[in-house]
Amino acid sequence: MRRAGLGEGGPGNYVASGYSAYEEENEHLQEGLRAKVSALKHLSIDIGTEVKYQNTMLDDMDSDFDSTGGLLGATIGRVKTLSRGSQTKLLCYMLLFCLFVFTILYWFIRLR
Repeated sequence: MRRAGLGEGGPGNYVASGYSAYEEENEHLQEGLRAKVSALKHLSIDIGTEVKYQNTMLDDMDSDFDSTGGLLGATIGRVKTLSRGSQTKLLCYMLLFCLFVFTILYWFIRLR
């Protein structure tokens, strides 16, 4: 029993050539798919590298923010200590500072 079109001879020749056309098309599609997979591989490697770089930057920023928070905490502590003192002394210091600033501004305006 022979299947139609798969035997040797007359009608089978065009079937064999059709098979090779399908095979060529598959090879062509495989090459396209291989190129796309390669592009995706390179893209995922680049994304991984960028993620590592961003994590390093975030770790650096975290440590910078921690040190800044410590500095601000110490400054707030000093301000609290200053505010616990006598209010008269604080008011005197602020008045002297304002007088100094206005004197400097007056000199700048006058020299202009």
